[in-house]
Amino acid sequence: MNILLGLVRDNVKAVVPIAIIVLVLNLTLVPLGLSLILRFLVGAILIIIGLSLFLFGVEIGITPMGSLTGSSLVKTNNLPVVLVSGLLLGFFISIAEPGLMVLAYQVDFVTLSAISSWTLLIVVSIGLAIMVSLGFLRVVLHVSLKIFLLGCYLVIFVMAFFAQPEFLAIAFDASGATTGILAVPFLLALAVGISRLRKDSKASEEDSFGLVAIASAGAIMSVLVLNIIIGTQEYAVAHLEPIEIENAAILRSFFGLIPEALWESFVSLLPLTVSLFVLQKVLFKLERKQFARMVKGFLYAFVGLIVFLVGVNGGFMEIAGELGLRLAMQDNKIWLVLTAFGLGFFTILAEPAVFVLTHQIEDVTSGYVKRRAVGAGLSIGVGLAVAMAIVRILTPAMQLWHILLPGYIIAISMMYYAPTLFVGIAFDAGGVATGPMTATFILAFVQGAASAFEGANLLRDGFGMIALVAMAPIITLQILGFIFEARSRKQGVDTVAE
Repeated sequence: MNILLGLVRDNVKAVVPIAIIVLVLNLTLVPLGLSLILRFLVGAILIIIGLSLFLFGVEIGITPMGSLTGSSLVKTNNLPVVLVSGLLLGFFISIAEPGLMVLAYQVDFVTLSAISSWTLLIVVSIGLAIMVSLGFLRVVLHVSLKIFLLGCYLVIFVMAFFAQPEFLAIAFDASGATTGILAVPFLLALAVGISRLRKDSKASEEDSFGLVAIASAGAIMSVLVLNIIIGTQEYAVAHLEPIEIENAAILRSFFGLIPEALWESFVSLLPLTVSLFVLQKVLFKLERKQFARMVKGFLYAFVGLIVFLVGVNGGFMEIAGELGLRLAMQDNKIWLVLTAFGLGFFTILAEPAVFVLTHQIEDVTSGYVKRRAVGAGLSIGVGLAVAMAIVRILTPAMQLWHILLPGYIIAISMMYYAPTLFVGIAFDAGGVATGPMTATFILAFVQGAASAFEGANLLRDGFGMIALVAMAPIITLQILGFIFEARSRKQGVDTVAE
């Protein structure tokens, strides 16, 4: 129960900064009316409850499953079993990721179902699954993480050169959205287990990170492959209109959203749940009490996902789009940019996946790398990334690849000089920075701005923000690695560098 209360406290911290920004804007620049504010607050409360229950389930059921799976697979000493397990678990964990589900719904809505939500969910999950399996193989074959990531992003850059701008934005957004509150703790736990394949303790420590980054690359590749299969097309795009406050109901029927959320949650978590029972029979063979606790965790995650989806669709994202739209319609665009920076800066510190990563960084490095230092680097980088997404919308000549290409060239160049441990941390952080708050509220905010600004396209410009948020930590945390390496050399301490 203490764990659950702690998660509620963490999620309140995640939502409160957004709520404060919304209320301040409502009282100053963008009066929204009582009806919208009430719907937003109800949605926010449901998100806090839903995320807390979901993360509690992840804590007592899904993450232990990942850790047990990693250590059990190592004991089998059977490479085909390890690779097939990585493939299946990668697919199951991705398709149940709430952040990816929200992104898929948004793509479905914006393209008027020309790209269906389930198509995107399945395609991205296949790409992630393949790369998780290859990530296991990398550890077995002792392939350098730097070389592996370089190869992945070279392939991505070549494919991106032939991609439609719309698909490029969706692909990089999917890479961030798929590594969220479910995938990150599971993959990190899995990576720690698989890293024990390396007998060298230093190599094992470095292999504890990097799997999330590899999984993210798989999501990008899969969407670009989808673009190649579909070919270049013109898509009709939805258009957002300002909500008429006087005609808006005070509260939408949240209960009416439950059946759809229940079905989607059931379908998403079913494969992973079946895997738990199969692994218990074949590999785990846990005591009845321990296994029952894990099953209880899956039930908590199921209920939490339902409540989360109802909250997201019942008013939380709606007001985000409305804020972006109305701020973009004002003559002075500086408030739009500043609001974007504030949303990125304050929400990233309380993202649950970031909380998991920063704790694991501190544990793996025995306190050498402090959580606060990682958090500060992330908040500045993500704040600038969200602001840059708005600047891109306001500058029609600026395309997404104008930012991503030089950004990733810098990031990949830096990894050859940064400490190896920090390379894995940085690329993993690129995935975990894009959690539920980013994939819901901030995404809807940016799309609202894109819909309102003349010359912007909601499909082409409304997506891409998650991609920029995912890229920012890769650069900022490698800079942090340089700083820590310089400090440790100055103090005459053995560094974590190669």
